Amino acid sequence: MRSIFKASAAALLSTSMLAGAAFAQDLSGTLRIISDMSNPAPRATMEQLAADFDALHPNLEVELEIVDREAWKTQIRNALTANAPDVVNWYAANRMTPYVNAGLFEDISDMYANGDLPGLDAVKGAMTLDGKQWGVPYTYYQWGIYYREDIFNELGLEEPMTFEQELANCEKIVASGRACYAIGTKFLWTAGGWFDYLNMRTNGFDFHMQLARGEVEWTDPRVRETFANWRKIIDMGGYIADHQSYSWQEALKFMTDGEAASYLIGNFAVPHLREAGLSDEQIDFYQFPKIADVPQGEDAPTDTFHIPANASNKEAARAFLQYVTSAEVQSDINGGDKLGQLPVNANSSVDADEFLEQGFEMLSTNAQGGVAQFFDRDFPAEMASVGMEGLQEFMVFPDNLDDILQRMEDARQRIY
Repeated sequence: MRSIFKASAAALLSTSMLAGAAFAQDLSGTLRIISDMSNPAPRATMEQLAADFDALHPNLEVELEIVDREAWKTQIRNALTANAPDVVNWYAANRMTPYVNAGLFEDISDMYANGDLPGLDAVKGAMTLDGKQWGVPYTYYQWGIYYREDIFNELGLEEPMTFEQELANCEKIVASGRACYAIGTKFLWTAGGWFDYLNMRTNGFDFHMQLARGEVEWTDPRVRETFANWRKIIDMGGYIADHQSYSWQEALKFMTDGEAASYLIGNFAVPHLREAGLSDEQIDFYQFPKIADVPQGEDAPTDTFHIPANASNKEAARAFLQYVTSAEVQSDINGGDKLGQLPVNANSSVDADEFLEQGFEMLSTNAQGGVAQFFDRDFPAEMASVGMEGLQEFMVFPDNLDDILQRMEDARQRIY
């Protein structure tokens, strides 16, 4: 679908309250945007965003094309090469690597360096390849440990700050006849979340990204240390039994029924916990605790905007990126009545939701290591597939670690 937005006095009045004078540039011509925000709520948000930006610039015509989200994954390369638009939706970290390496995304490092994009320090790393920035994020959500606060109270437990405290809590939970963690690894990717956090906490965000880029051997002693920390949880019976038989949704029942005390998962699990009957007084959230003395890195899958290298109206495209990442616009488009996720600008506000507020505070102020995009986004697709198979196998058969790491290392040498 293609939509063209014309400025109107009413639209200009509504958007000027959000944008302010900072975006009142004298832009002209046509700004072509292709977006994969095809689900109903994101689509409406994108259409309003384009209309608002159009209203701010009477001499500019904003042309928006919405494409199917799954179809866009195969269409984007052609779109970037032939008659390229001026702005496109995509994803951060490794997902943008092929288009950066092919010279199809514009380098916008100067926008970060000269102060055009204030409030994005915590998420800058997700847009950085080869020391340069290639786009802007516009929405993300946190991962962390969601737990049964009533069970913690019953057992006299507090939110842990260190991995030693985490393990001590786990011992008490297991002694009470419960599992420490619900998890469903039937579809593999949840095991990736555990590896992400254990590796970022053991070796740091930069090391984790080096591993994702294929620059570190899977047999490296530092990787083995990550698995050694993971095994401490496995050996004490910290996870629910037969987790490889459950999807992540099916495994939620163990937490809602009180058979498991917590779940390392993304914020998307919260509505399911509430729908299952748990109140906000029964569930809470904390940041994955510290292991080594390294800056905290976090998983926060992020959606992005980019300027194609072959764009025709780069001046307007840069202004749009500046607009969409501004604190006021970020607060608006990520609201509960729109995207219902987290704004990327540290100066934005979030809806009055306990978990969104906690996640925003964590990612804005306590993710100094950097923001990762999750195992299956940060690693190339084939490596992610082989890797997650190995991670699930390790959780079930930890004695197989040497064979698992060698298979993953063989895959690394072949794939990269």
